[in-house]
Amino acid sequence: MIEYSPKKKNVVNLDGGLVDVWRHMTVKDVSTSAKRSLDDIQEAMLFVKGIENLESTAQLDDLKIIQEIVKRVGARILIVGAPSDNANEDESIDRDVTPRPPAPPDLLKPRAPVVTVMGHVDHGKTTSLDSLRGANVASGEAGGITQHIGAFMVDLESGEKVTFLDTPGHAAFSSMRAHGAVAADIIVLVVAAEYGVMAQTKEVISLAKDVNVPIIVAINKIDKPEADIELEDHGGDVQVVPISSLKGINLPLLAEAVSTQATLTGLKADYTGLVEGVVVESKSDPRRGKLSTAIVKRGTLRKGAVLVSGLAHAGVRGLFGHTGKPIRIVKS
Repeated sequence: MIEYSPKKKNVVNLDGGLVDVWRHMTVKDVSTSAKRSLDDIQEAMLFVKGIENLESTAQLDDLKIIQEIVKRVGARILIVGAPSDNANEDESIDRDVTPRPPAPPDLLKPRAPVVTVMGHVDHGKTTSLDSLRGANVASGEAGGITQHIGAFMVDLESGEKVTFLDTPGHAAFSSMRAHGAVAADIIVLVVAAEYGVMAQTKEVISLAKDVNVPIIVAINKIDKPEADIELEDHGGDVQVVPISSLKGINLPLLAEAVSTQATLTGLKADYTGLVEGVVVESKSDPRRGKLSTAIVKRGTLRKGAVLVSGLAHAGVRGLFGHTGKPIRIVKS
């Protein structure tokens, strides 16, 4: 009987004949990278000049020697950087971006309030904002219905600045209203005097309670004959201002109510360090690329910054104010 020792099967290199090599790799490293047995590599080394140690732990400092070994096993080399010893450890590192700890009091400075305007569709939200900032957005909206969140800054007569968010009132845009509520310091709830409390009105009150944001109720369209400004009791901490956005009646009182509420809230922010904020809305423009409407809550935003939101990240190529003009920085 003749007994044959089974031949050791070579593992075929599946990388098209290319073997990753780097300076100071060991004999074992060459075996692993070439996907060949250690015996094969050591056998090839016997035919390469300048090799004195065939041990698996022996270090090969000369790339020409490594190239000759790989050539002997029928492959070509691809010079790469040495793999990190901490490669596996790096994979387990938590790379989530989290907000910084609260800033020390000495870094806090007063900031402008973010006011989100909400209410039922066709109760006059956008017209009220148009009157406050001297614009006419409402007339250009499809069917008179706001279909996105508009953000802009208004200079009040007192000299204070206020950032306003105009949210859709239609029932189909409830998620947008939720985003607007999260970004807000104050919510102005516009209720038409001729209709009173309706479905989206109740939704806004619920949202405000959920995020613990104070409400100012603006009773709009008081100039109409059918207006009924008798209201249920909203509690002592809710300001109620009767207005007519179309006629401009009591709009200074509404601005004053916003200013008073902002003062009572004592809004302050840290202008230093990494920026933090809320992405209100994002879209893709065919000419300008990806655009986001964002409210900066902390820090200073500059061109070139890298922003992370959820699983998305992007570099800031440009900053624009609500008028569309480029700006250099945005502070909270």
